[in-house]
Amino acid sequence: MTKDLTKGSPMKLILSFGIPLLLGYLFQQLYNVVDTAIVGKTLGGAALAAVGATGSINFLVVGFCAGICGGFAIPVAQQFGAGDHKELRRYVTGGVWLCVLFGAALTASTVLFCRNILTAMNTPADIYERSYLYIVTIFAGLPAYFLYNFVAGVLRAMGDSRTPVIWLIVASLVNIVLDVVFILTFHMDVFGAAFATVLSQLLAGVGCLIRMCRGFPILKMEREDWRWEGKRMGELCLMGLPMGLQYSITAIGSVMIQAAVNGLGTTYVTAVTAASKVSMFVCCPFDAMGSTMATYGGQNVGAAKWERLHQGLRACVILGAVYSVVSLGALYLLADPLNMLFLDAESAALLPLARQYLMTSVLFFFPLSLVNIIRFLIQGMGFSPLATLAGVLEMAARGGLSCLVPVFGYTAACFASPAAWVLADLFLVPGYFYCYRKLTHPEKRRSLSLGCRKQRAST
Repeated sequence: MTKDLTKGSPMKLILSFGIPLLLGYLFQQLYNVVDTAIVGKTLGGAALAAVGATGSINFLVVGFCAGICGGFAIPVAQQFGAGDHKELRRYVTGGVWLCVLFGAALTASTVLFCRNILTAMNTPADIYERSYLYIVTIFAGLPAYFLYNFVAGVLRAMGDSRTPVIWLIVASLVNIVLDVVFILTFHMDVFGAAFATVLSQLLAGVGCLIRMCRGFPILKMEREDWRWEGKRMGELCLMGLPMGLQYSITAIGSVMIQAAVNGLGTTYVTAVTAASKVSMFVCCPFDAMGSTMATYGGQNVGAAKWERLHQGLRACVILGAVYSVVSLGALYLLADPLNMLFLDAESAALLPLARQYLMTSVLFFFPLSLVNIIRFLIQGMGFSPLATLAGVLEMAARGGLSCLVPVFGYTAACFASPAAWVLADLFLVPGYFYCYRKLTHPEKRRSLSLGCRKQRAST
């Protein structure tokens, strides 16, 4: 079930590792797509706007969860590449302790201050209560998100990208059934959609945990592996917190845009919600490329195979460019019918607004591909704090465009994310070469190589 990304053709490895990841992201998006489609089709445009108005804050909090768990998995990938299974186990147990602590703190704080957050976001009064009911349910279920994202991250760090996908497929199917039951049978409104999502995420997490505990002998823990070690926890936080903050910092800019769009009224909120759901689904390949490059970078740095970093980057950029062109043509033809998946008949008049938002984004998909590929590769190489600065630039771009929405209107909101991607790339491209030079500097190269040899000798 494990995969060694330090040997063989980078293109073939990226495809074989990334395709299961892509399926996983597609089914993960299916959680939100099914919720949104059923809400929009059965409960109407107001309910759709209520769910959509929480999209950016949802991404901020859940994104922090996914980011921090992904960061905790980077040392696991590096130790797997170095062949040091003892250290690998101790990083896994350290990640467990930290997930429990961060999960408890984040759940309590978001549930407690949920109404304050929605008020600060200028949520329209006619959808406020529904928005609160939806997002507070998601916040209460954050431990399920921590469980799945951490266990899936550990499995991927060891090269197993299939198990998380299998359980996401199962959970997605369960989510569809629960949506129908909770919304159409028990009339639980938007709470039913959120509750179905949380339960499905919990199912995926438990399934992955069972597989991890039973299927990987190298993860058989001993009592000493569970010791709390301050230095190790500090190393995990140094990897995890910057990745979590990266998601959150990026999402803060999205919150600013969401607040600006909320100020334009429910009509624009509904259009952006529909287009955003289509965009997130179509962008799943970029997410898969990013996660693949994080594992690829971590394993090859652990194995001290520096030349493979360039090779992997080149292969993945080619994939990103090809997909960007294909998606542009596909969405040019299919934008309206795809947006209608999330709009009822009464909201069909919003199609021009939804199409404008979607097509503006797709024109800049190649810069988006570079953001995901390079940023996650930098993180896998062990430079998470540096990669976080790209998130700061994205936040600045989105924040600046949000200030222009009252002046230039809806068009400024449409260009907010593309501007953020371009600005981030201006930092990430030279940032990657800086990190590569740091790793391949003679002194740095020698110390890392010695460390890897010592780790192999100890095993």
